[in-house]
Amino acid sequence: MTVLRLPRSAGRDQAPDARRRVGVRRASRPVLAVTVVTTVAVLLTACTGTGGADHPRETTAPSASGAAQARAVARLGDVASSKAGAMRLADGLLPPTNRWFSGLVFGDAPQPVFPSPISWQVTDDGFAAGLPVVSATEKTIAGGATQQVGLDLGATSTEVSAYDAVSVTVEHRRGATVLGHTVLAEGSPLVTYTAARAGTVTTTAPIDATGTRTGTVTSGGRTWQLVVRDGTIDGDAVALSAGGSIVLLPVPDDATAAQTDRLVGAARPLTGVALGRSASRGQQRTTLTYDFGSDDPGVLVPQPGQGTTGLDCTGLHYDTVQGAAPVCTGTAFRLAVDTVEPSDTLDVSGVSSADRSTLVAQVRADASTVNASSYAADSYAGGKDLYRVANLYRLATELDLPSVASTLKTSVVDELDQWLDAAGCGARTARCFAYDPTVHGLVGQEASFGSDEFNDHHFHYGYILSAAAVLAADDPALVSRWRTVADLVAADIASPEATASFPQLRVYDPYAQHSWASGFSPFADGNNQESSSEAVSAWNGVALWGAVSGSSSLESVGTWLLSNEAASARRDVLDPDLSAFPEFRHEVVSLTWGGKRDHATWFSAAAAAPAGIELIPMPAVARSYVAAGGAAQIRRVLAEAVPDGRYDVQFGDYLLMYRALASRSEARAALGAARDLPDAVVDSANSRSYMLAWIMARA
Repeated sequence: MTVLRLPRSAGRDQAPDARRRVGVRRASRPVLAVTVVTTVAVLLTACTGTGGADHPRETTAPSASGAAQARAVARLGDVASSKAGAMRLADGLLPPTNRWFSGLVFGDAPQPVFPSPISWQVTDDGFAAGLPVVSATEKTIAGGATQQVGLDLGATSTEVSAYDAVSVTVEHRRGATVLGHTVLAEGSPLVTYTAARAGTVTTTAPIDATGTRTGTVTSGGRTWQLVVRDGTIDGDAVALSAGGSIVLLPVPDDATAAQTDRLVGAARPLTGVALGRSASRGQQRTTLTYDFGSDDPGVLVPQPGQGTTGLDCTGLHYDTVQGAAPVCTGTAFRLAVDTVEPSDTLDVSGVSSADRSTLVAQVRADASTVNASSYAADSYAGGKDLYRVANLYRLATELDLPSVASTLKTSVVDELDQWLDAAGCGARTARCFAYDPTVHGLVGQEASFGSDEFNDHHFHYGYILSAAAVLAADDPALVSRWRTVADLVAADIASPEATASFPQLRVYDPYAQHSWASGFSPFADGNNQESSSEAVSAWNGVALWGAVSGSSSLESVGTWLLSNEAASARRDVLDPDLSAFPEFRHEVVSLTWGGKRDHATWFSAAAAAPAGIELIPMPAVARSYVAAGGAAQIRRVLAEAVPDGRYDVQFGDYLLMYRALASRSEARAALGAARDLPDAVVDSANSRSYMLAWIMARA
């Protein structure tokens, strides 16, 4: 997540908690557009938009469902004005918010981007690339953008002319003349520049020619290989024919001559990446197929911990902020994670009679405080309130309290009837959704934490979808009443396919295996995400709404997203392997950027904040992954988050729920502390009833 309107110098030099939020606890700047279809196995188109002969424009005939969606969008009405501003984007492309490369499109000037394992940035006359030099301090693992090699193209402007799930094509122009295109992709260190017309380009450092079409450039302590097709090297210049290309490749440390030759042979021009997903044998599978213009392999670099299935690895590595990443050759990544089944129910059937009596009394007490003023009006705080009361309703039904459940249901339904009313924004300025036709997405009114700049949409909307799924689970009339708008809310953050109204998978990055929270990403360190747990909760909500509403496509894509985001949260956030960074002195990585990783938050410097923001709102499904590091890791995290053993702090409720997962004895201790926890530190997405039920189910 990212804070609103930070100066462009934020990122590397400004600690995120330098700008704090009071009250509702966080801020952020919340991307993807290819086509996933819900089947057992899917292969997606490799590009969207224009990009010259190597990256052609793709078009899709409007479907009947797409037309119906467009009619539903029209019923909402439009936002008063879009916050997007001028965009460096080819006509006909949906604006790519919430992507690793969003900073190339939005803002006054292009920002550096991080197609791991490299960095890349626009320069005054072309571009520069680098292999980041990774370092660590007590709270930060940094690998900022570097300029080790570049091309002077004589360009005066750029725009994004095509993109897909993982790659982006940048068009370089001099005035109105298109000079050529650069293709970058996460998971490959290759930079491919293809000339649109014959001409000469120069490198930013001297070329040491090793042939008429190969050479090396050494700068900033790093050697890059240069491979030319349909052109020749002449001194520090490269003469290219129209359609000729230059491929740049950083040489890994300690590479032998034979290993380098092998990688040079695989330094093929990249044109795009296709995304496929499937589910089988208890696993969610992702395939990223890289188009190198033939079936021959190119250079690929999975993130540490993702595995190397189907790749031929060299034994070499690049240093990244995630750790040592293996350098391999191949045509596709194949990732598989265990399926996390969506869930919204705590099993309290096994609690003791005494605990049950306590829980019944607490549910009655919490329910008695719910009234029309219990719900905030903005899309984040209002969503959290809906989620809290919906979970209270579910507990009342589980505990066989029909009158309490009925009263709570009426309350939540009245509120959701406003949020999920297609004509809502025509009658009021809050508790409704309007459409931004410039950015192609929904904006909840009132906006909060920059959601009108497309920040944090999945965090906000996940709460609303989860609440709707709980209330409509056994009520077909509510499904019918809410389906039109709820489906649009789900499509805004997780559309299984690109449509005229929404991009595909707006926020999720299938290479990184997590989402990006900033809409426009105006940062020198790339995009970022803070609350992995709210992302997990969002996909749980999408899947649950899909199941309740009968949408197999939403249920399928939601489960795929949930399983992958949970795997990333477990591996990279809550129980990360930090052995490569001994200077980093913390257990949790709470703020993930393209170019760095922080133990910090946007909203608080308190010790409990970094762990707490990775637990909120502790949906039932969280038990499947948050404790994967085991009791020892839970104790280490808590020793850091609450060093004095006091839980009367922000997120103390979630930290007690987390503690309960360490062991049954820890759960009993957590239960005692939870009963005495001050009301003021119980989060607005939580209730004492839900907190007690969670802990009792473990104890």
